[in-house]
Amino acid sequence: MVEETRGTVPLRLWQKQAITTYFQQPRRDYTVTATPGAGKTTFALTVAKKLFDEHVVNRIIVVTPTDHLRSQWSAAANVFGIILDARLSNSKKVRPGTHGYVTTYAQVAAHPLLHERRTESPNRTLIILDEIHHAGDGLTWGDAIKEAFTNAARRITLTGTPFRTSTEERIPFVNYEQDDVGELRSTSDYAYEYADALRDRVVRPVMFMAYSGAASWVTKAGDILSADLAEPHTKKQEQAAWRAVLDPDSAWVRRVLVAANTRVDELRASGVKDAGCLVLASDQDQARAYARVVLEVTGHKPVLVLSDDTNASKKIDAYNQGRDKFIVAVRMVSEGVDIRRLACLVWLTSYSTPLFFAQAVGRVVRARTPQETATVFLPSVRPLIALAAAMEVSRDHIVRGKPVSDDPFEREPHEPGNNGESLDRTLESEARFEHVLISGRAIEATSQEDLCEEDEQFLGLPGLLSDEQATLLLAHRELGKTRTISQHIPQPKSNIMVADELRKEITTLVKLWAYRQNIPVARAHMLTRNSAPGPKNADATTDVLTLRRDWLLARTV
Repeated sequence: MVEETRGTVPLRLWQKQAITTYFQQPRRDYTVTATPGAGKTTFALTVAKKLFDEHVVNRIIVVTPTDHLRSQWSAAANVFGIILDARLSNSKKVRPGTHGYVTTYAQVAAHPLLHERRTESPNRTLIILDEIHHAGDGLTWGDAIKEAFTNAARRITLTGTPFRTSTEERIPFVNYEQDDVGELRSTSDYAYEYADALRDRVVRPVMFMAYSGAASWVTKAGDILSADLAEPHTKKQEQAAWRAVLDPDSAWVRRVLVAANTRVDELRASGVKDAGCLVLASDQDQARAYARVVLEVTGHKPVLVLSDDTNASKKIDAYNQGRDKFIVAVRMVSEGVDIRRLACLVWLTSYSTPLFFAQAVGRVVRARTPQETATVFLPSVRPLIALAAAMEVSRDHIVRGKPVSDDPFEREPHEPGNNGESLDRTLESEARFEHVLISGRAIEATSQEDLCEEDEQFLGLPGLLSDEQATLLLAHRELGKTRTISQHIPQPKSNIMVADELRKEITTLVKLWAYRQNIPVARAHMLTRNSAPGPKNADATTDVLTLRRDWLLARTV
């Protein structure tokens, strides 16, 4: 077992195990997949320190996705007594007195031959490739790191979440193997996933506060349309409704931001005195608008971080060290950035890829004490609810050709064809709190009128808490219970389950099943109705609704 020595920091059990494995079977390439917040940086720097001290390597190069992470890695390395230059440009020589430097994938791609020369003999170099999945974003970065670092003595590749690339874009220095059905599957030498970290209390449990609501909007053709996030509709309609409620001037955005502000106040009052909240936007214009709305509805001016702001890194550092409540960003704070006081996330973006979702949620799961929890506020739409429910499910690292998906939610917002209905402007919207998802366990919105005697005793005097607050407290009580997304509406207590409860459960299960089957939600509703013939859900009896619910449970458990 690895011993913690002078010049290191305390190690978690998984880090000790991964380091022991690394040195038991020395190899040139070593890949670690560890959930955001688990401590990949500490693992890599502990290995780097030992390799340097034992003269296995005499130079260390770290490659990151963004400039801000360069200074973060440099500061972390300094704790180990490792001096890494975070400002070295391609036009400068490696500074004497340093152990190496931190660069970016873009910087390597701009001059791979330069970095190759810095890596080659007499320099026995260790390369640490942070968030290695970025090398699969296109051929340029992947080809560049292959050209620059093929001759490195050692390479450690890190990622916070499983990833996929096409066969043509296989990421250099990552191992692959063929599975039973002939597909190429990437493999990690050591994996530490969210469920493991949650069990070890390395990360916070996450509560997803899902908000539904209706919206109406005018299309560019002049038509007035409306939809409800909780009602069955096509992908195109769902996306248009989603985009409508995300309008910075919508009542939905204001209601959710007020709820997030209340949650931050609750956390600060309960002992997390510096609790902060990240607001994620789809683009810079929206980010500016959301920052204005945050100030209007909360009275607190947020920190606004944009990629074209030369002071972006300084603003992130200042927020990290300060006590400001809100920080608004697009992608600058979505991956790798370590701000441990962030405890809330407001999802005001149309991004919905699994990788981005996991990385963004990873910003608020970094535990400091065992009692802390994270809260994510999000629209109650099929793609996000399914991703939230799958937080504890290990995703396969499968490499295959990238088909052109007909699901607009699998594309990024800036890509062609992701316009849904031709939305011109939002007319009105409303927000309704729907339910809490807790790391795969969920609790339906609680009405004060529906509280049982046990609930009232737990919560105190009824009527003093909002529905959100009451449900949140009941959700905390459920943390120790084993409930799953397929059970997220309570099962009948004798014969008192009303039809409305069943309809809500069916709506949620249909969204989850549609996501898993990659079919439109409207078709999933039609198939569900066919499973137990009868009227539409709105007019169906409790017996028919129960049959439909059970049919869905059999397909989603």
